[in-house]
Amino acid sequence: MTTTSSIQADLFGLADSPAAAAMPDGWRYRAGFISAADEAALLAAIAAMPLEEARYKAWTARRRVAHFGTAYDYDDNTLLARPAVPASLHGLRAQAAAWAGLPAEAFSSALVAEYRPGTPLGWHRDVPDFEVVVGISLGTPARMRFRRYPPLAPKKAEVLSIELAPRSAYVLRGPARWDWQHSIAPTAALRWSITFRTRRAAGRRDPRQAPPMPTLT
Repeated sequence: MTTTSSIQADLFGLADSPAAAAMPDGWRYRAGFISAADEAALLAAIAAMPLEEARYKAWTARRRVAHFGTAYDYDDNTLLARPAVPASLHGLRAQAAAWAGLPAEAFSSALVAEYRPGTPLGWHRDVPDFEVVVGISLGTPARMRFRRYPPLAPKKAEVLSIELAPRSAYVLRGPARWDWQHSIAPTAALRWSITFRTRRAAGRRDPRQAPPMPTLT
C-alpha cells in the first residue's frame, strides 16, 4: 500500500532511503529548501540576535536560543509573550508557510537555536500549545531520530532516523507531530536551526499529558 510517507519520500528524492520511506505520516522533508546565499544572510541575521542558553526548570541546556512571538515557561507550563518574529525571518517564514499550505501569519512563533559541537537535543514532543511545526537546518548536517510516543520500553531497532542536510526543511503535523517523539543526536560541528510553529486552536490541547522536557546531557 502506498502511504503518505512513501509518496513524500519519492517526491523529495528520498525513495531510496529506507529510513525516509518509513518515516511517520505527517512528516515532510525537502533538501535544498533554501539557497546558499539565503543561508548566509540568515546566519548573518542570527549573529545579531540575543541568543541565550536554553533553560528547563532548574537545568541549563547546551543550546543557545532566541524566542520570537512566544516562549514556554516550564515551571508553570504556560506560554510567555516575546517580541514578534523579526523582519529578517519574514522571507523564510513566508516560504515555509507556503510549503506547509498555511498563511505566513499563522506561524506566529519562531525559535532560533545554536548547537555547538557535541550538543544534543533529547527526546521530546513540542509543547501542546503548538500545532504545525516547520524546521530549517543551517550550517552542518544533523541526525534527527523518531520513536513512538509514549515510549513503552522502546527498542533501538524501532527508532527511525534521517540526516537533516544544511539548507533543508521539514514539516511535522498529524501523527508525526503527536504520536512520535523526536531528538537530535550530538552535532559534529556548529549548527543552527530555525523553527516556526502555529498555535493550537483553543480547546484542542493534547489530552494525553504535558510533554516531557528534552533530555539534557
